[in-house]
Amino acid sequence: MLGLLGKKLGMTRLFNEKGEPICVTVVQAGPCPVVRKKTKKTDGYDVICLGFDEHKKEKNLGKPLIGVYKKANVKACRHMREFKTDKFAELEVGKALTVAMFKKGDNVDVSGITKGCGFQGVIKRHHKRGGPAAHGSKFHRTTGSIGMRTWPGRVLPGTRMAGHMGDVKRTIKNLRIFDIDTVRNLVFIEGAVPGGKNGLLVVSTRA
Repeated sequence: MLGLLGKKLGMTRLFNEKGEPICVTVVQAGPCPVVRKKTKKTDGYDVICLGFDEHKKEKNLGKPLIGVYKKANVKACRHMREFKTDKFAELEVGKALTVAMFKKGDNVDVSGITKGCGFQGVIKRHHKRGGPAAHGSKFHRTTGSIGMRTWPGRVLPGTRMAGHMGDVKRTIKNLRIFDIDTVRNLVFIEGAVPGGKNGLLVVSTRA
């Protein structure tokens, strides 16, 4: 499954051939140079490492990582991810992958980190109803009973409670590419994808 690293620029509305409005997410994908090729002989598995987004302060990466980029003869990148692909032998270190690998109408999987919402209660986090809003009630926006009686006398694992919401990895599968701009390295994907503006995304071809 090969893909590209990208940055979410935002959402907009485009029109198809019938004049119908389509909500799309604009993603700046690539160019992503092949920084390294890991093989079964040296690392135990075959993957390619793609970089994205040129790093402005190379000295902050550390000497081992700087050496990886210099060996590949590519500029240091802020992000690097591994991809397993059937085209392992065809891809050479230093070669840059662009949005040209996709075409209009392709279906892709998009992975990203969702927006963090901090500590939230059960109503926002798990969509519980809460209690009466009338005067005298002491049960408004809190969770209900979570305990037991004599047996088993404990809170069961997985009970939906208040806690940290968001800031987790999510993958939206089978999204359609509405259009591609090869000049500006833009991919217009139908629908919404995880994360906020300028968030890192991984756009992968369907296996």
